[in-house]
Amino acid sequence: MGSGRGSATHGRWRPRSSLAQQLGKSRAELENLVFSGESGDQAQLGEISIEQHWENIRLQLGLDAEGIAEFQRLFWGGDLLDWELVNYVRSLRSRYKTGLLSNAFSDLRHVVTSVWGFSDAFDAMIISAEVHLVKPDPRIFHLTLERLGVEPQEAVFIDDWQPNVAGARQLNLHAIHSSIPCKPGVSWRRFSMEYPNE
Repeated sequence: MGSGRGSATHGRWRPRSSLAQQLGKSRAELENLVFSGESGDQAQLGEISIEQHWENIRLQLGLDAEGIAEFQRLFWGGDLLDWELVNYVRSLRSRYKTGLLSNAFSDLRHVVTSVWGFSDAFDAMIISAEVHLVKPDPRIFHLTLERLGVEPQEAVFIDDWQPNVAGARQLNLHAIHSSIPCKPGVSWRRFSMEYPNE
């Protein structure tokens, strides 16, 4: 499965929108500042650390140390993990191989393992900052398939960003675009083409 801004988490946007208003920006501008731009792209590629990325944001916004800490608290404050989805993925592991493929910063493995505690849902986690590749680069899909030990036609890829879905389809993966959190068993079960564990 893919992971983007909304695949496994869904937001209650009030804290983030309130933060954007305080800074005279739209929520979209704030998200682009964190996830995109030169610093965000470098952080997702693992070219700079997550600490350096937040420092770049702090300098760009003219915040002090306390201000950037509050920024992070409010920016992530509305994000909730979709535990129903996580538990559905967990339930698949007795029959299928599962993977997390994410364009994300260098701290994601720690967050998934130690903060949220759902790394057990996956046979493999491929994080862009660790492998220095980002979706939809074909190389990161090939790497994921290799680590899971499956062929493209045996894999189902789910992502919330259409270019990533298109990239996966070009490599013959069964790719699903999910713009909102999936309800387990509704749109996924008919795509029961993941490769079973042996």
